[in-house]
Amino acid sequence: MADETTTPKKTGITVQIVTPVGEIYNETNVELAVVNTQGGQIGIMRQHVPILAALTINELLVKKDGQHETLAVNGGIAEFSNDLLTVIADSAETSGNIDVTRAQSAKERAEARIAHAQNDNNDAELKRARVALMRAVNRIHVAAIRQGQ
Repeated sequence: MADETTTPKKTGITVQIVTPVGEIYNETNVELAVVNTQGGQIGIMRQHVPILAALTINELLVKKDGQHETLAVNGGIAEFSNDLLTVIADSAETSGNIDVTRAQSAKERAEARIAHAQNDNNDAELKRARVALMRAVNRIHVAAIRQGQ
């Protein structure tokens, strides 16, 4: 007689976030993941159609067991197929790992870089400083969500 071991029923999707530093996040049985793409916001649930999308600097929301977790994702791509969402991000942090003081300092440095680049009419530096500012503001925003602000 065959061994009748039961395997846990898959009820959601797997969300995996990877950066050049390594894996940042890996959760199974996620009910909903909301990603912010260059084409708009996309909610992904089990059996969603496959997608490949470029991500913006923004938050990524994960809902599991009725709880919400927010992550700061700073660009990259998202690919979904076979109930697996893989995010390959330039950088990413879970809300609990964000150092708000460091993010605030990065915001202030970026603002100073923007002012300097505008005075020098340096378009390339202005673009880089604006991206740095968006990343810092995103990290501050995601940390504030965790703290309920």
